[in-house]
Amino acid sequence: MRAHTRRRMFASIATVIVASMALIGCSSGSTTAEGEPDTALTVGLLATPGNLDYTTTAGAAIPQALLYNVYEGLVKLDNDGTIIPLLAESWTVSDDGLVYDFLLHEGVAFSDGSPFTAESVKFSLERVKDNWTANGPAYLDPIASIEAVSDTEARITLSKPSNSWLFNMSGPVGTMFTESGLADLATAPIGTGPYTVSSFKTGDSLVLATNADYWGEAPYMTDVTLRYFTDATAQTNALLSGDINLISGISQFQLVDQFKSNTDFQVLEGASTGEVTLSMNNASDAFSDVRVRQAVMYAIDRQAVMDTANSGYGLLIGSMVPPTDPWYDATLADLYPYDPDQATELLAEAGVSDLTVAFKIPNLPYAVAGAQVVKDQLAKVGITANVTALEFPAVWLDEVFSGHDYDMSLIMHSEPRDVTAFAAPTYYAGYDSPAVMAKFAEADAADATAYIELMKEATTTMAEDAAADWLYLQPAISLADADLLGVPKNTPSLALDLSTIAR
Repeated sequence: MRAHTRRRMFASIATVIVASMALIGCSSGSTTAEGEPDTALTVGLLATPGNLDYTTTAGAAIPQALLYNVYEGLVKLDNDGTIIPLLAESWTVSDDGLVYDFLLHEGVAFSDGSPFTAESVKFSLERVKDNWTANGPAYLDPIASIEAVSDTEARITLSKPSNSWLFNMSGPVGTMFTESGLADLATAPIGTGPYTVSSFKTGDSLVLATNADYWGEAPYMTDVTLRYFTDATAQTNALLSGDINLISGISQFQLVDQFKSNTDFQVLEGASTGEVTLSMNNASDAFSDVRVRQAVMYAIDRQAVMDTANSGYGLLIGSMVPPTDPWYDATLADLYPYDPDQATELLAEAGVSDLTVAFKIPNLPYAVAGAQVVKDQLAKVGITANVTALEFPAVWLDEVFSGHDYDMSLIMHSEPRDVTAFAAPTYYAGYDSPAVMAKFAEADAADATAYIELMKEATTTMAEDAAADWLYLQPAISLADADLLGVPKNTPSLALDLSTIAR
């Protein structure tokens, strides 16, 4: 309860500050021509949603737009990655760690007018197991039962203690749905959030309007347009010309410097969970031998890839764990130093020569730039990488992620704490290690100290097995109009939380 009270108090104080700054005109452009507060916001993004149903369509683009804005769950992550209450006012946990009792806010309704109650919690979470095919349905496997004790009390019982399940509830799988809205998830989402979807044009824009009956504090920005660009230069030009107000997570960092000395804009640098990953299909003929995967690791100069794709911005990591996770191990960044001779020796040991691989990448700037460096470096050790840029998200998701029809790819994994999903044998990486999966399961049920150590052991094994080449961690750099306040600096979740932004 205290955490919720602090959150509301902070929001109230922030609202007063924002209102005061708006009244005194904190910067040019903060009011309309008629002298009214400027409550319209246009955000420029690159990765466009193919549809609006993140229960069946993987990727970060849909939850980036909808999570916390249109859809809400019992909990959310704040900008520092801390779990805080949302639709749940508070909760208690039994001594054995199995029973979670959630007290829900009263008077909450979905945007179609239907009430949100504990039955909504039961309905939404129970359908994850059988009706979700994307964005981590296995994250809720620890749940044994869900009970609606009363309209405002939901009881969730776990089959075993789990360190991760409540954190995972802050993501897409924790979304609350109304049964009447399921038929139109792809085009007309219905949630309890501060915004509703006004219009959606695939590949062009998504327009959000404020939810007039929102149960919480109304957001400052009443009209939000998410505009999708295929080119980062066009995206930054749109910001310079005033066509958009914010670029959340710029992808071509050589474009940043022009904004640092321009007082009309602000450059926000924060932390992300985006691991830029050179994926190798462990189940393919090309990479089923660990020695071949390790050869690729030694063949790639990850600093050169980061310098080319990111103008040097980022952090070399070596595993699918960012520094914000307590089991991060910085030493794994040095596990496979750039050593083409060692790569050649491993390929010879594996009896592999003149290897040709299908290198299918998304048509995103960092992937296109990075793939060329990878291709050139692999050629030096006798591996020919045939690069094909696929339309993202639709074609890449269909061929690579769902169809597993590839040998190698290069993609950023943005979802927080998703290393356990990457290790699942049915995942697109094809990494099949029962020992690692058992270690993850043991970690999830362990006490807090053992949890961290076991997670570190499992993720270290994955790195040693060269399950993938985790190249570097993408920094979170956003560019915004100088008068924008409350722009999320970090990206601890998949969501771009628009409710905190004001002028």
